[in-house]
Amino acid sequence: MDAESPSSARGGAADDPSRQHRSDPSRAAGRTGAATLHDVARAAGVSLATASRVLNGSARKVAESFRERVERAAEELGYTPNVSAQATARGHAPVIALLVADIADPYFGLIASGVARGADERGLVVTVSITERDPERERRIIRALRGQRPQGLILASSRSDDDDAAGEELADFAALGGRIVAFGAAREGIRTVEIDNEGGAAQLGARMAELGYRRALAIGAAEGVRTSDDRLGGFRRAFEEAGGRVERVYRGDFRRESGAESMARALADGVDPGTLVFGMSDVIAIGAMSAIRDAGRAVGEDIAVCGFDDVPSSRDVTPALSTVRVPLSEAGYQAFRAIADDDWVQDPLPVEVVVRASTPGRPLG
Repeated sequence: MDAESPSSARGGAADDPSRQHRSDPSRAAGRTGAATLHDVARAAGVSLATASRVLNGSARKVAESFRERVERAAEELGYTPNVSAQATARGHAPVIALLVADIADPYFGLIASGVARGADERGLVVTVSITERDPERERRIIRALRGQRPQGLILASSRSDDDDAAGEELADFAALGGRIVAFGAAREGIRTVEIDNEGGAAQLGARMAELGYRRALAIGAAEGVRTSDDRLGGFRRAFEEAGGRVERVYRGDFRRESGAESMARALADGVDPGTLVFGMSDVIAIGAMSAIRDAGRAVGEDIAVCGFDDVPSSRDVTPALSTVRVPLSEAGYQAFRAIADDDWVQDPLPVEVVVRASTPGRPLG
């Protein structure tokens, strides 16, 4: 790579510090319209090529004195770099694309906060798209993003085993040099952030059995959604090994409304006092708690409820929700690092059972 220095002939007289035009904030204040790269170059007293190398991410090195002048002029003028120009210079834009199922779900909000923290550390921007757990919608979003050339793509939406609609789009995205990261089961050519859904749910099932529960209902997403299936499998295995039994499973999706609807169906089918309800996310469990109260039943001593994730609202509901604590913000940060770091290796994401008032326990005997 060629290095540019104050004496570089390439920069010409415009890059001679003795002939530079110092940036003047008063000129910025009198501007009408957005500042251009030409404006920045003129204010910094450098060539257009030098200003572009500094602000549009060229691999060509620029002398530190020029870099400082260009960055200072850009700040004073309020210049915003052209993302398309940066994508052309670097091969990709300084953007991380995050796909989530539902931005209103705190699970995805916490993941997004971790991605944003990592992006801020590296001076990158995060865009968020909502898939609504629709594979065809996800495919269309990925195709649109491909043209914008983001540095990486993070798939945080809960996926089904048969979700292959976006496979070709993902392959095309990777062929353009974009890195792809997903949550859940490993897939060829995609870096994966693992959350121990099965292990955490197994810990929860064993702990609930220790508290004396022997009958349980489970409420989750549709069969084939990996996160839900892993959590159900882990909970059922450990709970039944300890002497309990999962009597019925109700399925919907991960929305609060779905949890309430599934719980209403369970109540209509009959729920004995002392039964434990396992919602396969805190949002589902909180919806179930609402349906229990609406039916005139009490959460806790009458019908116990536990969840998974430990989102902030799980501590605020009454009674507070027993759950599995997952470091979701850290998981998002790990996903960002999987995009940004060539030598990334995932750090373990610990899960922990938290017992609260929604599962006060049942006397054995």
